[in-house]
Amino acid sequence: MTSRGKYETRLDPALWAYIDSINAWYPPEIIGLPIDKQRVVYDRMCRAFHQGRPSGVKARDGLVAAPGHGIPIRHYQLSGNAAQAMVLYLHGGGFILGGLDSHDDICAEICAGTGFDVLSVDYRLAPEHVHPAAFDDAMAVFDWAAATSGLPLVLCGESAGGNLAAAVAQATRRHARAAIGQVLIYPGLGGDERAGSYVEHAEAPLLSVGDIAFYRDVRSAKRQSPDDPTFSPLRDNDFSGLPPTVIITAECDPLSSDGETYSDRIVSAGGKAWWHEEKRLVHSFLRARTTVPAAAQAFARIIGAISALGRGEWPY
Repeated sequence: MTSRGKYETRLDPALWAYIDSINAWYPPEIIGLPIDKQRVVYDRMCRAFHQGRPSGVKARDGLVAAPGHGIPIRHYQLSGNAAQAMVLYLHGGGFILGGLDSHDDICAEICAGTGFDVLSVDYRLAPEHVHPAAFDDAMAVFDWAAATSGLPLVLCGESAGGNLAAAVAQATRRHARAAIGQVLIYPGLGGDERAGSYVEHAEAPLLSVGDIAFYRDVRSAKRQSPDDPTFSPLRDNDFSGLPPTVIITAECDPLSSDGETYSDRIVSAGGKAWWHEEKRLVHSFLRARTTVPAAAQAFARIIGAISALGRGEWPY
């Protein structure tokens, strides 16, 4: 087990129990393993943490046609309920891990908690498919949902999926069916790695700056420009016209400053944004929502934000 360092007393025992349970799944050399082996470990861990679906939530799988391939999706609905909105959910996993099953219970709980339809996107993963493959798939599913559903759309993504949600929001802000809101959960948006949380929490539990660099390099195409806003949404030069945005980050996470910066830029451009840093939590806290009270409160805040934005209300 790695040294807990300054986090030994900063994080409470319940959160440490969660962190230790996650780390127990991973051999120390995990980053050096082939990606397919990393996926096997990650998928096993996700199955172990799966909480089941709340009663009344039904799901069906489908495919969205895209040039040369189909994009798997999972559509969640609450039985006996007329949804007021549809949530387009983009999962985390560093652009190399995850899929429909890895975040199945989280999507089902969002459906149950909001009463909204949820559409989970199994976008293509790196290194087999480098940027912009994941972004292109997220865009294709957004376009499909906008064309086939009459419901207002809310974008939601966590970690890598937060990056994709923000990139889609920026690319579709002038779309006839533009999203009416977005909720980003500890997103990686391509911020300044020489300042803020990138420095203060460079070696935070469950995500370090070294991990971030690894995921970025695997995802990058040859000669990938870091200034491409579909790759790094914070590198855009225009933050006007974006949907009302709620960003929830973890204090002990190198990515937390990205949420603050993104919120500030939207507000400076005349938009609505609210950033909240969850104190004494770490990256990936969604999986701790059943065992760590602070994570449960954060997840309730996320559900509340999605609910309000989907109804066309500003929660803050």
